[in-house]
Amino acid sequence: MARKNRYRNTHAKKGGRGGAVILVILIIIALIGGYLAVTTYQETKRRETEREKSKKPLSAERHQIPDKTKKIAPLQETYTAAIIPSTPREQQKKRPMFKVGSVAIVIDDMGASLQELTALTSLDVPLTFSVIPQLPHATEVAETAHNRGYEVMVHLPMEPKGYPQRRLEKNGLLLSLSDEEIDRQVRRYLQLVPHAAGANNHMGSRFTEDSAKMLPVMLVLKQKRLYFLDSKTTPLSVGYSLAHEVGVKSVSRNVFLDNVQEVGAIRVQLQQAAQIARKRGYAIAICHPHKATIEALSQVLPGLKAEGITFVKLSQVVE
Repeated sequence: MARKNRYRNTHAKKGGRGGAVILVILIIIALIGGYLAVTTYQETKRRETEREKSKKPLSAERHQIPDKTKKIAPLQETYTAAIIPSTPREQQKKRPMFKVGSVAIVIDDMGASLQELTALTSLDVPLTFSVIPQLPHATEVAETAHNRGYEVMVHLPMEPKGYPQRRLEKNGLLLSLSDEEIDRQVRRYLQLVPHAAGANNHMGSRFTEDSAKMLPVMLVLKQKRLYFLDSKTTPLSVGYSLAHEVGVKSVSRNVFLDNVQEVGAIRVQLQQAAQIARKRGYAIAICHPHKATIEALSQVLPGLKAEGITFVKLSQVVE
């Protein structure tokens, strides 16, 4: 009986040690599983956070989608600033061949009607008209302005930030286009806007920041011996610098006249343009064929002329 009891005690001890080992193994497995679960969760959250961060720049530019039931004309893109300081290259420019105190006024967004052109040409100032190729009377406006002795430009529609929520004319220049498509579009624009002496960007806050996409535009302008006016719809525009690198005559806008479409505000901007012209020799101002703009021009230009300001075609101040 004594031997039988000893056997039973030994068996019980072995069973106890085996249960402890299994418990330890189960605990280790549970810890590993918990660690893997936590690690997987943290990695998932990290990736979600990175995706959210990558979306922020786009969401910041997102605009409300226009009501498709309403016919809304493409909006004029807000410029970077009403007044743009001279670039270092422009400051180093040699003494101009034109009269000091010269102002070149560019009227953007032309081509909607001949009435706008007639009202502006009645001011009897050598304005420069920049015509959007897709507008219904683009070719007619360009021909008429040229025949009346005015300088004509092609207003190149380019992709803005926020596109496609921000509308752009049909067949505008987009980042998604190939170099061949961009080349073909620009040449088509020049056919629709005859007698163009140069070009400037319409909108284009995203497109003009991309050197690779701007290059085929510049190559066409170079081949056609046209100049480029950088409208500066973004402070990061490469238009002016790239044009000079390629060998295209170029200049940048100094003053935007009618960001605020009020006669009083436009009068102030015209005086700013005159002040820049007196200081550095010339100034380039951009505006649009708004009623308030035409009224302000008619009020201010005669006085500026009497003070010695000379109004010139844009080609006369292009480098």
